[in-house]
Amino acid sequence: MDHSELRRFIEARWRDELTERLVEYVRVPAKSPAFDSSWRAHGHLESVVRSGLAWGRAQAIAGLRIEIVAIDDRTPCLFFDVPATGGRDGSRSVLFYGHLDKQPEMEGWREGFGPWLPRIENGRLYGRGSADDGYALYAALTIIAAIDAQGVARPRCVGLIETSEESGSPDLPAYLEMLAPRLGDVALVAGLDSGAGNYEQLWVTTSLRGLAGGLLSVEILDEGVHSGAASGIVPSSFRIARQLLNRLDDPDSGRVLVDALHAPIPGERIDQARTAGAILGDMVWRQFPWVGCVHGEGAGAHAMPVTTDPVEAILNRTWRPALSVVGAAGLPLPDQAGNVLRPRTALKLSMRLPPTVDAERAAAAMRSVLEQASPYGARVRFEPDHVASGWNAPPSAPWLVDAVDAASVSCFGRPAGWIGEGGTIPFMNMLGERFPQAQFLITGVLGPQSNAHGPNEFLHLEYATRLTEAVASIVTEVPS
Repeated sequence: MDHSELRRFIEARWRDELTERLVEYVRVPAKSPAFDSSWRAHGHLESVVRSGLAWGRAQAIAGLRIEIVAIDDRTPCLFFDVPATGGRDGSRSVLFYGHLDKQPEMEGWREGFGPWLPRIENGRLYGRGSADDGYALYAALTIIAAIDAQGVARPRCVGLIETSEESGSPDLPAYLEMLAPRLGDVALVAGLDSGAGNYEQLWVTTSLRGLAGGLLSVEILDEGVHSGAASGIVPSSFRIARQLLNRLDDPDSGRVLVDALHAPIPGERIDQARTAGAILGDMVWRQFPWVGCVHGEGAGAHAMPVTTDPVEAILNRTWRPALSVVGAAGLPLPDQAGNVLRPRTALKLSMRLPPTVDAERAAAAMRSVLEQASPYGARVRFEPDHVASGWNAPPSAPWLVDAVDAASVSCFGRPAGWIGEGGTIPFMNMLGERFPQAQFLITGVLGPQSNAHGPNEFLHLEYATRLTEAVASIVTEVPS
């Protein structure tokens, strides 16, 4: 492999084609089904899939077959298949994974920016979805084209690009079952939907947390009553909800109190966290937009994290459970709130789980803790509605460790970093179960301040270019 030529090819492709493709992709509000129940009627998911199909068919990749696969009442997927080259055995394959569905709009975008308004500033493409994860299809086929342009032997490559990932990938198992005979013996899963500790080296994801989400509802009255007449006699439904939350985590430290939601942290992951902490230092927490601080780097007083120890912070967000309240119902807006003791409070809970905790059991444990012995005899319910187990990568083969480090040094000038991620990608567990002998290269472009799912989400264009180059280098090293 001529790495100089590889870089020239990929830089030209990102400059001349991929950036503009992603600008157009950002414009489409292709929200995941969990956030758009009328996704089929709106046609946005179909639009981004068909756009990707048209671009893929225009690529000069020998033997490429790309198609839309669809199962009734399920979101569509793109599937591509490219035969091995250079005499390589076509029975073993590299499986590329990505998704084209998006999170909803979210408030708080800077003036002149918006989720469906692409804007390039300081080498960053702002807008919803390009980094999470619209670039994956375009990067994957560019990787294959760049290798083939040099005539370097590579394994067979297949790709599955779905459109329900942001909803927890409910449609994916059916597609994996349908496509299993066409995937072959997967030697390497190249998932391009993850994060990066910084923009200065290649990062490989070693684990993903799970999720037990659900709705906690507390009812104490059949209807609202005058607060002056009832307060002091009727307990507030919000106060009851607050008491119940205290059963789940310590309100002072945030430590989750339910033993069933914890798991031992493997020694290897602690060692990797120490190495990553030494690389990243305070950036582990400074990357977030703290109140009173400009992207965590301003002077003066500002909000602070749970811990400033980078190693503990990494372990907190990768191997320890954490509770967030991400939504609420029964609470009127302040300017519409009368002096009424409300009958009901409902809170949307999101419990991130260690990678090895079974999410179904965790949700059952949460329900048991929340619903037992309800304060004041209130009607308390916890209904799980988003449950997905995490993932812990199998041991990396020596060839993959060597290939990752070599690619990072070649493309970034620094060795690779290995780190867990706090989010959930259900696809990883599904593939791990289906292909237990596969190696996993889970990586991505979601580095500091890229703010996936939130306002001002962006794709770091230079990093995406270098990552494409690095993955291309690794693909050529997959053993026959």
